[in-house]
Amino acid sequence: MSAHASMDRRSSRTLALVVAAGILYIPANLLPVLETSSAFGAERDTIMSGVANLWQIGAWPLALVILTASIVIPVAKLLALTFLVLSIRLGWQRGRLQRARLFRLVERIGRWSMVDVFVAALLGKLVRFPGIAIVTLGPGALAFASVVVLTLLATHAFDPRLIWTSGRSQS
Repeated sequence: MSAHASMDRRSSRTLALVVAAGILYIPANLLPVLETSSAFGAERDTIMSGVANLWQIGAWPLALVILTASIVIPVAKLLALTFLVLSIRLGWQRGRLQRARLFRLVERIGRWSMVDVFVAALLGKLVRFPGIAIVTLGPGALAFASVVVLTLLATHAFDPRLIWTSGRSQS
């Protein structure tokens, strides 16, 4: 197998995982992540409505953490991985050091990606007051967890050595 074919296969795998994560990011943000039922009614919160509710009750530090961890970072990871794959496929030779640093940053951030999924799952298990309130995970939580896992797999599938070898003669 030629070096070029190997490079295409490796970058294609990363790109496929990024595209799948990007597609799942839509229902992750449109579908409810938490569903709360109580004697006072039921509430279904998406990530953004949860952030808005936290902001309104004065818990803006927590709202900012959730906004950053659940909206900003996943979008940044998707954009960064897409940029890295495209730069390799287009054979860019400039900015290799910056792209290598970008990859290391994405890799480092990935270690913290499951924190908000873990918090939502923990909240769903802990907040069960029979007859008073029940909090369960909504379908958006599964989609969001899938986005996190797919971006982690995409980061793992990406070969940063391709940053340094792309654009060189493949003969």
